[in-house]
Amino acid sequence: MKNLHVTDTVRYIGADDTTIDLFEGQYPVPNGVSYNSYVILDEKICIMDTVDRRAAEEWLSNLEAELQGRAPDYLVVQHLEPDHAGSIGLLLEKYPEIHLVGNAKTFTMLPKYFPGGCDARCVTVKEGETLSLGRHTLTFVMAPMVHWPEVMVSYESSEKLLFSADGFGTFGALSSGGDWDAEAARYYLNIVGKYGAQVQALLKKAAGLDIAAICPLHGPVLRGDLSYYTGKYDLWSRYEPEEDAVLVAYASIHGNTAQAAEKMAEILEAKGAKVKRIDLCREDQAVAVEYAFRYSKLVAMSPTYDGGLFPAMDHFMAHLRDKTYRNRKVALIENGSWAPSAAKWMRGYLEAMKCIDICPTVHTIQGAVKDADVAAMEQIADELLG
Repeated sequence: MKNLHVTDTVRYIGADDTTIDLFEGQYPVPNGVSYNSYVILDEKICIMDTVDRRAAEEWLSNLEAELQGRAPDYLVVQHLEPDHAGSIGLLLEKYPEIHLVGNAKTFTMLPKYFPGGCDARCVTVKEGETLSLGRHTLTFVMAPMVHWPEVMVSYESSEKLLFSADGFGTFGALSSGGDWDAEAARYYLNIVGKYGAQVQALLKKAAGLDIAAICPLHGPVLRGDLSYYTGKYDLWSRYEPEEDAVLVAYASIHGNTAQAAEKMAEILEAKGAKVKRIDLCREDQAVAVEYAFRYSKLVAMSPTYDGGLFPAMDHFMAHLRDKTYRNRKVALIENGSWAPSAAKWMRGYLEAMKCIDICPTVHTIQGAVKDADVAAMEQIADELLG
């Protein structure tokens, strides 16, 4: 990918990956993903993170084009996850005199990914410490568990740039030009979403900085009214819904639960609700998790399977639990022609979460949808929207 200017002296040297199918082995990325890396050109040259080994060749080419024969002095390692640190070894081979800048946890974890050790000199920094490059000065801000324990972010004061690690990142290659809200929400809520308290702590630190642009490790550089982006993160990390709307998430074996879900959605819409339907068996589960967090209400509809919960719904509920889903109102509908138990299993997941209001009516459909089922769904809709 052609190099981009962040400013005259801070250059983008990352790369798009449009051939990857699954991010972290589980999230479909039909529009690819970007691995962002930046270089600060000054009396001392500093690289901000590397890229996944998948993009190492392009990244090194981009870096060399910006260096114009000079050697880099520093590599700041903000996050050791392999999609950002995967090319450290190649960089050390090419520039053995480079200094690695990280915190104590960075260098505790580094040998786990590079068993041969670090043959460059390591510079350990703490909260609030600085690194002068000449005109540019980096200040380091610790951000543990956003979303790994060694994460830190870096603030460059002369040009007011926040290098935000995985914060404010998105799915989607830069060349895809995707919608920030959708890609950022799916990224944050599925990858960082569990760590709301830690994100809140970082937002409080960032509030004291004069920031002109945010440079994340995935997705576009953010400029303009940055309160829009920080506002989204504040909302998401407090587990508050963005919209008073309903997600109807369902799994279906032979189509009967799908028919019931469609009817339930129609009933809710007729009562004035905004509704999103998601088939958990066929659609991206990460999108389902995204809308569960973005919306204020959820209807979960599943058949019983082998005496338990149908696998697609079980996966969805487990993901909600693991991402600390809370502060929502939920209705449950199960289907089972014999020994129905799906609602019991869904309730078990929800009762382990915080601040979940489960509608009192939990209805069992037995096979195909009947008039009595429609009447029960009307009652549930009233409870959910009331």
